[in-house]
Amino acid sequence: VSLLESGGGLVQAGGSLTLSCNFSGAIFTVDTLGWYRQSPGKERDLVAILRKVGTTTYADSVKGRFTISRDNAKNTIDLQMNSLKPENTAVYYCNAQQWGTSYEFWGQGTQVTVSS
Repeated sequence: VSLLESGGGLVQAGGSLTLSCNFSGAIFTVDTLGWYRQSPGKERDLVAILRKVGTTTYADSVKGRFTISRDNAKNTIDLQMNSLKPENTAVYYCNAQQWGTSYEFWGQGTQVTVSS
């Protein structure tokens, strides 16, 4: 499985960005696609995941502002981010995994910077 993120950048607080992760390879071998983020000096945390069965989970801090979706025509997993805050500044990583196992893949990450 190969994952390639795009869409990061600099945005003012209150603005919006859409991250896109293009996936290829044996994506059928995983049951969960999602986005994680990591700020300097902090651990990598879950932002949002989309399971094969269609259910989603969001970090409490992004509920109501971020939306994860999958575009099968484009082979992407997207993260629409609205009402961005400076604390959302981080490197955002795309992830594909078989939940609960060590079988997982990561993208290279894309920087999101929110200015106040």
